[in-house]
Amino acid sequence: MSVRVLVLLTGLYFAQGLPFGFFTQAIPVLLRDAGLSLTAISLTSFLYLPWGIKFLWAPAVDRIGTRRQWLLATQLGSAGVAFALAATDLAGSLRWLFVAIAAINLLSATQDIATDGLTVRLLGPRERGLGNGIQTGAYRLGMIAGGGGLLWIYADGGWRVLLLTLGGLILLCTVPVAFLARETPPDGPPSTALPGPPGGLSTAWWHRLRRPGVIALIALLAAYKFGNAMVSAIAGPFLHDTGLNLKEIALVSGALSSAGALVGSALGGWWAFRYGRRAALIGGGVSQTVAIGLYVAAAIGLGGFPMVVAANLTEHVFGGAATVALFTLMMDASEHEHAGADYTLLACAVVAAQGAAGFAGGVSGDLLGYAATFGIGMALSGIGCWVFVRALDRGSGPRSLTTWSRNPAPTP
Repeated sequence: MSVRVLVLLTGLYFAQGLPFGFFTQAIPVLLRDAGLSLTAISLTSFLYLPWGIKFLWAPAVDRIGTRRQWLLATQLGSAGVAFALAATDLAGSLRWLFVAIAAINLLSATQDIATDGLTVRLLGPRERGLGNGIQTGAYRLGMIAGGGGLLWIYADGGWRVLLLTLGGLILLCTVPVAFLARETPPDGPPSTALPGPPGGLSTAWWHRLRRPGVIALIALLAAYKFGNAMVSAIAGPFLHDTGLNLKEIALVSGALSSAGALVGSALGGWWAFRYGRRAALIGGGVSQTVAIGLYVAAAIGLGGFPMVVAANLTEHVFGGAATVALFTLMMDASEHEHAGADYTLLACAVVAAQGAAGFAGGVSGDLLGYAATFGIGMALSGIGCWVFVRALDRGSGPRSLTTWSRNPAPTP
């Protein structure tokens, strides 16, 4: 993998993680601090709807214009929304904040389509494990900067400084797109008239969904991530309710977890590269399930503050490793000619599962408490991993999954 591709992908995925980390990690803590229930906080997950339905316009991103044009437009748009919100008074009402969350999610989801399609084309099968390690590491660092980092900035500077920082960081991440994306292998001439299924772009996603084995794989992806996502959704409010202040939460979810995310991404990429997809997904799934057990221990009062820190840190390490392995497999399942649409369709399944899991985690947390909810998440994570591996061993999924049980051959 060239340095140019490395820098480009790092900037793109870091830019995705920034707003997503702020909205999914910092906002729940701030809303909990304002006295909202876990169920009410979980309802904000509906603002992330574009991430779950982006497959509807993914074929258009594949066929209209160039990926560089899409990337520049969406990232500049996201930065512009953050700057505009910084000029808005949020003291009396958070209404415009929620509008901005929805707008940035729409832009970021579209940026993700272009980025994933570009990544699938730039990386050969042998490089995808390492490439997804870079992808997930950069994305998680962006999430941590947007979550813990911006939460720390909010504690000192308030909304305006936070939003100006968010917009500035997104703008900075646009520089590699402007100078490096034009040097990557071209996708072909832009066209709105490429051959496709009857009905054109409006139904192209349906034909990708009907590809043999895709629906089965979508169900398996959802099962694999559901339990872990339940726990992640209420982890921020849990840190708040254990008595940590905003700066302490920022430190635990920021500096410590950033190191964990890097280790986990490297571990997942190395697993997939060295031992193949199957071993990486088993290792990631089992380890993320065990990591959730530390949250159970912390919730019932074992270990005190060190156990809370250990739970948050290990979840980032092993959750990151599992995600890298999963995304690598999703790239394998994407056909080269429809890379953006195929990968986006699968990614939407993961996001939809995480959204449903987040809502389930919030409701369960209010009704049953943290300990029971973490225990349910742990059980679902273990079951999901077992079902996923067993089903793929028996041949479920698209025929393009030729590297499931072995290492892909080195690319020439």
